[in-house]
Amino acid sequence: MNFELTKEQQMIRDMVRDFAQNEVAPKAEHVDKTAEFPIETFKKMGELGMLGIPFPEQYGGSGGDTISYALAVEEIGRACGSTGLSYAAAVSLGASPIYYFGSEKQKQDHLVPLASGEALGSFGLTEPNAGSDAGGTQTRAVIEGNEYVINGEKCWITNAGYARTVIVTAVTGKDARGKNIISAIIVPTGTPGFTINSNYEKMGVRGSNTSELILEDVRVPTENILGDPQAGFKQFLYTLDGGRISIAALAVGIAQGAFDKALQYSKERKQFGQSISNFQAIQFKLADMAMEIELARNMVMKAAWLKDQEKPFSKEGAFAKLFASEMATRVCNQAIQIHGGYGYMREYEVERMLRDAKLMEIGEGTSEIQRMVIARNLGCGEKARVKA
Repeated sequence: MNFELTKEQQMIRDMVRDFAQNEVAPKAEHVDKTAEFPIETFKKMGELGMLGIPFPEQYGGSGGDTISYALAVEEIGRACGSTGLSYAAAVSLGASPIYYFGSEKQKQDHLVPLASGEALGSFGLTEPNAGSDAGGTQTRAVIEGNEYVINGEKCWITNAGYARTVIVTAVTGKDARGKNIISAIIVPTGTPGFTINSNYEKMGVRGSNTSELILEDVRVPTENILGDPQAGFKQFLYTLDGGRISIAALAVGIAQGAFDKALQYSKERKQFGQSISNFQAIQFKLADMAMEIELARNMVMKAAWLKDQEKPFSKEGAFAKLFASEMATRVCNQAIQIHGGYGYMREYEVERMLRDAKLMEIGEGTSEIQRMVIARNLGCGEKARVKA
């Protein structure tokens, strides 16, 4: 096995690292404190081609692969969890489904602006009564003439307040067994009846836009259906599988940022006449943190590689997301411990990283859902309704 990155992958990682440290990191504290979405940062990311890394050049992308994209997410997350989350959501959730399942016209009309960085996209799946149980979707879409009429409500939707389009999941009928057919529909955010509210007060990733969607008789052309109308459920499960790789990469980035702060502080902080990095208790903490980060990173890279090779990656994506997210919480918590009382203060930043890291255990499927996905891939239990 060859664990070396290609020259192209190294170039992308280094480019994004420079951008993240020079443009993203200096704004991270402000973004968290004010909960302002860093729109100017995203404009610059678009100009650099970062929003199109995993998409072909013919659709406005950079022609990179999933590994390159995961490396980019890690570097942005290392600098700012809020910016990293919105970046991951824009690519994995807002744009990727159109690339995977969209018609050529949909790709030209909707993917090109997203991949080229001209606009942001969003993915409206979660509802007040359909979170982990995505099959319990209550939003409805019925055909009237050549239009879908959509009614429903979505919650906790990333980037919707700044998005050009939202891919909305809705029940469009019943199958032969009487089960709901869930379809995915591309909805431009300026459509009449489509209301987007961004009023949430969050614990972490505060600068990542999180919105409530209300759809009241929202009409879109039937041509806005994404792929097979009967396959919307499978589509968003595949989308979430890929999204879990990006969330895992983001968790690794947040953890790496916290580790960097803890290591630097341990060398500068003196107690009992010497740097605390000389104390075995601190050394063991740092050793465990570094080990877990590297293990998680390797899991992310394997899942990304499998996806690039068009091999099954659902189990490995869940492995990576579960381990990396829980690892990030542990590492950030230990980073605060190493800082002591200073770690509890905003100016040392590690408390922000812990708050940001916690969402990684919830978004894109909770830790409990990841364990269910893994167990089912191992052949455990009866095959019940898949949850995401």
